[in-house]
Amino acid sequence: MKTLTENRLDASLLTEKERSSLPRLLEMVRHQEHPCLKAKDGTEIPLPEHVFHMLVRMLEEMRHGRAIVLMPEDETFTTQAAANYLGMSRQYFVTLLESGQIPFHRVGSHRRVTFKALLTYEKARDEGRRKTLNGLFSKLQAEGLYDTDHTGDDAQ
Repeated sequence: MKTLTENRLDASLLTEKERSSLPRLLEMVRHQEHPCLKAKDGTEIPLPEHVFHMLVRMLEEMRHGRAIVLMPEDETFTTQAAANYLGMSRQYFVTLLESGQIPFHRVGSHRRVTFKALLTYEKARDEGRRKTLNGLFSKLQAEGLYDTDHTGDDAQ
């Protein structure tokens, strides 16, 4: 059997028996008011609420066959890896760095960006897009150009 890496848990590496137990496990943990871990000697340690919610989310993702990667926020990315994460070209990403939109540091002559900086930029970018689309929608609605009954152009 393939081994799991230190910070990546791939649901496809679970045995069929382990995969089939995920829905039952998820159902069980969802109905617990005070979930806890129980050691072999019977000692019980309550899970902090945020840890519990993260565990539930991990189980949900794995149930759908998705891999889980645990990454600290201070993990650093190369410009290519960061650009790939954000879905843009490396050159455009470097332009964002040089314009000060995303903080970075250098390791020798190479730029490095923390995962936290990527998440912050991604959130701001998404909020900006949402605000722009909401403004466009409001403008269309105010001008009477948005027809909620419209189902698409008729085929001709």
